[in-house]
Amino acid sequence: MEFKDYYATMGVEPNADLKTIKTAYRRLARKYHPDVSTEDDAESKFKELAEAYEVLKDDERRAEYDQIRLHRNDPNFGRQARGDHGGYQQSASWHGGGADAQDFSDFFESMFGGRAAGGHRSASHSHGGHGFRGQDLEMEVPLFLEETLHGQSREISYKLPVYDELGRQVSEASKTLNVKIPAGVGDGERIRLKGQGVAGVGGGQNGDLYLVIRLAPHPLFEIDGHNLSIVAPLAPWEAALGASIEVPTLTGKIALTVPAGSQSGKRLRVKGKGLAGKKEPGDLYVILKVVMPPKPNEKASALWRELAEQAAFNPRAEWE
Repeated sequence: MEFKDYYATMGVEPNADLKTIKTAYRRLARKYHPDVSTEDDAESKFKELAEAYEVLKDDERRAEYDQIRLHRNDPNFGRQARGDHGGYQQSASWHGGGADAQDFSDFFESMFGGRAAGGHRSASHSHGGHGFRGQDLEMEVPLFLEETLHGQSREISYKLPVYDELGRQVSEASKTLNVKIPAGVGDGERIRLKGQGVAGVGGGQNGDLYLVIRLAPHPLFEIDGHNLSIVAPLAPWEAALGASIEVPTLTGKIALTVPAGSQSGKRLRVKGKGLAGKKEPGDLYVILKVVMPPKPNEKASALWRELAEQAAFNPRAEWE
């Protein structure tokens, strides 16, 4: 008969206190419960976990198991564990009508006569009397950039799975909440709504609902954290002579001075005109781009030729 190391199954040390054991059980039960787990062999792992917890949560059973564990390498271990020598089996100390433990291992049955804790359900459905926490949910909430400047109230609707006392999904329920989205949220930021997720099983706590903020693309602005950038087209003479141009922001247009002799790619910073932030707003970066006019007529071409002669400028001089 194979020895079952319940401490290894629970991932705790043999000297772990009851609080540590309960914490480990709740964490692993949530991970391996067949109705919510994506792990391989979740059902068998959950049964092993339930069996281990059934023993380790009770002081008397744990003491009995610890005695057996000390002698697990004894050549007579198999017979002693079955009570052939009366050395270790103390199933008589189990009181109350034991629940059906048919899902427990042969090792458990050899130790305790196939009896689970008095009055509890079968280990395959038991949650140790503590239940387990409900599943967390996520949903995406789209926002326009302008909406992040001030707090928003939103009505959101979503569906929740409904489980019976054995942890099996039996239906779905619709839920609607009015939520407040604070100013300054960024793309991908998660807002936690405590207890608004899936209901817990067996008296466990509800899960949480997480709102994931998704900022909608803007036709003019690019986002970099809480900063924004915009490309400002310039006529060649505006770049050469300097100009005052109107630049859009999320709150309206502003006047921006372009220095004379500006090159394409130059970045001008406008402080505080980016997205709202938790402490201070981001900035707006205006990226200059010199744009040529359409094909010139004869008169315009003559002016360009005159300019070329007067400027005597070779932009590729460094190649020489």
